[in-house]
Amino acid sequence: MRLRNLIILTVIVPLFVILVVFSLVAIKSLEDNVRSKLQTEVEIITRALSTSLSYAVTPDSATPLEEALQSAFSFHRIYGAYVFDTDGRDIYGLGLGKNIFSRDEIQQVIERDDMYSNYRQHDGWNYYSALTPLRAQDGTVYGVLQVNRLNTGIENYTGFISIVAVLVFVIGAAGIVFSIWWGFRRFIERPLNRLLHVMLLVEDGDRSQRAAEDGPTEYRRLASGLNGMLDAMAEKDFEIKDRQRREIELEKRLRKSKKLAELGVLAAGVAHEIGAPLTVINGQAQRLARRDVIGDDERARLGRIRGEVERIVEIVRQLMELGRQHNVEKDQLALNELISSASDLVEEQLESHNIRLDIELPSPTPNLLANGQQIVQVLTNLLRNAAQADDVKRIRVRAQQQEHEIIIWVEDDGPGIPGSHHQKVFDPFFTTKPVGQGSGLGLSMVHRIINDHGGTIGVFDSALGGAGFEITLPISETASA
Repeated sequence: MRLRNLIILTVIVPLFVILVVFSLVAIKSLEDNVRSKLQTEVEIITRALSTSLSYAVTPDSATPLEEALQSAFSFHRIYGAYVFDTDGRDIYGLGLGKNIFSRDEIQQVIERDDMYSNYRQHDGWNYYSALTPLRAQDGTVYGVLQVNRLNTGIENYTGFISIVAVLVFVIGAAGIVFSIWWGFRRFIERPLNRLLHVMLLVEDGDRSQRAAEDGPTEYRRLASGLNGMLDAMAEKDFEIKDRQRREIELEKRLRKSKKLAELGVLAAGVAHEIGAPLTVINGQAQRLARRDVIGDDERARLGRIRGEVERIVEIVRQLMELGRQHNVEKDQLALNELISSASDLVEEQLESHNIRLDIELPSPTPNLLANGQQIVQVLTNLLRNAAQADDVKRIRVRAQQQEHEIIIWVEDDGPGIPGSHHQKVFDPFFTTKPVGQGSGLGLSMVHRIINDHGGTIGVFDSALGGAGFEITLPISETASA
């Protein structure tokens, strides 16, 4: 059942029933009071007249009956007065209502020797009439006095007043019910419907909905409470999503760390197994190159053999570095000095390709707790990779401090990295360069260094049009933890 109907049935209807009963009781009490007053007045007038008429009805009375009877009409609203003998015959009378009582009723009054009064209707008129015996001074009954009073004035309108009162009450009750219904609909039902609409939208998944905090105080408090709950839910959802994102990122880093660790173990075994043969090959090639009996062409080929052997040795060393646990020694370093050192190392390569390097750093330049040599290695590797991409004319390095972290962006305007390769660029041996031009371990080494510093690195599509790398490094050991 709706709240509006429930309030009407449990509060308004019982209240109106109580008011109706109270009104009817009040009207009935008023009517009884009016009738009682009428009866009392008639009886008092009848007794007063009977005293004065007792002398007039005696046989030797000198007071004319007519004169004594006419004095009855000096009383208010007396419309008839009659005198009957002991046999019930009319002696003399004035006014209305002569034949209201029968002879038997008149004689019964004489027999009872007491006043009798009652409501009677005669010739379309309503009367309240009283009969009382007329006695002489010696107590002898000589006749009966009848006094008639018309049922006029308020006593005639008590029924009408009751009907009017009921009608007024019904109309007033209807107005009150309508007012309550309109007020309930305007100030309770509509705000609750708006609140319910917001809750249904939230249930359907639209968590951005908020209730308007207007209307009555209770509704504003309810809307404010709902909005606070939704804000708390949104905050919790954000925290859950952020935690899930961090857990996914951590899981990826753990998988990559595990992969690199396994690769390091494999590299250690490979280095142990192929180290001695490579040393022999390099030594023999060096000895052959020293002989005078060979020509320049053979000597060049031996030099190439030695170069490839050294390349194999370097790849194995890098693989062992990837899988090895590192204890990074950190110092407080200025970020602008680290970026300047890296740019100096690639300056010659940038100038040879006519590439412009833009550096945008906040002022004052922030410091970070890091291993300077390794961070310079990271920046140098990223700058060289950008310089080696096709059609690169501009490289931009930006940095920004956010709370307890420093974010560094390295971007270029080259062809970029396809989206399908974004999750693979940090894998060992993954490279888009031709065979022989890269080992595919540079970005893996970069990932390992940033991971050792407690930071993160990711790839994105730069606004310059090419590839972009975002590095996040903690400022202190507390932030790193």
